[in-house]
Amino acid sequence: MKAPLSQRLDLLARNLSPFAFSVVLLILGATPLPVPHLAAIGPGFAMAAVFYWAVHRPTLLPAPAVFVIGVLSDFLGGAPIGVGAVTLLLVHGVAVAQRRLLLETPFVVLWWGYSMVAAGATAVTWLLSSWLADAMIDPRPALFSFLLDLGVFPAVAYVFARAQRSMLRRG
Repeated sequence: MKAPLSQRLDLLARNLSPFAFSVVLLILGATPLPVPHLAAIGPGFAMAAVFYWAVHRPTLLPAPAVFVIGVLSDFLGGAPIGVGAVTLLLVHGVAVAQRRLLLETPFVVLWWGYSMVAAGATAVTWLLSSWLADAMIDPRPALFSFLLDLGVFPAVAYVFARAQRSMLRRG
């Protein structure tokens, strides 16, 4: 027997939520505000979302969805096309690989894991962007973005944890 349409739509919405949340964060991060280097923050918001969902619910944010988020971040952030996609796919891959280590740990350990992954991803983004620009890009915006990413991660993780509990409770 087939489930009613409302149940199928509810399941679809639950399954698309991590992708939708990630895109919304990316758009919020790319919103022009009078803050220096804010354009560099948008991909960081997406990185926090990809890391969180890769650790907690990797089946709901698979690599093809991460690739789409990465390409979208390149378009919104003005980065060379492909840099965001490669970086977010690396973040996703590392987070999934370290999932067993990070899943049932205190938040401080998860945050530390994110800080290590974010540091590597920021370095990769800066190196790839410099290489593609055929010039050494100023590393200060990358460092600024990394530090803001670390500061934003607890809030992002809190919101996603609440959303995940809500999805599991009703599902």
